[in-house]
Amino acid sequence: MSVVGHALFDTALGVCGIAWGSGGVVAVQLPEADAARTRARLLKGLAPVPEVASPPAEVQAAIEGIRALLNGEARDLHEVPLDMARLTTFQREVYALARAIPPGQTRTYGDMAHALGDAGLARAVGQAMGHNPFAPVVPCHRVHAAGARAGGFSAGGGVATKLRMLQVERARFGDAPGLFDEESA
Repeated sequence: MSVVGHALFDTALGVCGIAWGSGGVVAVQLPEADAARTRARLLKGLAPVPEVASPPAEVQAAIEGIRALLNGEARDLHEVPLDMARLTTFQREVYALARAIPPGQTRTYGDMAHALGDAGLARAVGQAMGHNPFAPVVPCHRVHAAGARAGGFSAGGGVATKLRMLQVERARFGDAPGLFDEESA
């Protein structure tokens, strides 16, 4: 993994960050309390620290896709190339499953574990989601705890940010009305 540059960008939820290298996007950061904290969290663990740079066309397209998603467009962001060289095989498998969840739909940690072939992996799936360096390109906000509980969310704002993102997508749990539909109250 060779990190080349990084940039901050405005979205409907606040200032996000993105870092990239020759192999694609290496990190995306959802908004923290302020731009400085967003930048610090984006760069944590990246070495060498990438310079602030103008995003190349492929990264600018990723930024526009993230903006659209956070503005309420049903986007899956599959077109965004991710450099997963620093991740474990398990994380890559979990993130591939998460990327397959369409906007507005959700899965449980248990659903993801079952899809991986071992229902006992639910906690490990949750841990992988908690370390997701690509939110929302890898849509960990679409993965929740059993019983329609939100579970955790490591981005700034915690579970409130997760629920806001699900609200923007008008998320549903199975065949039930959307989380935020009037009929579901």
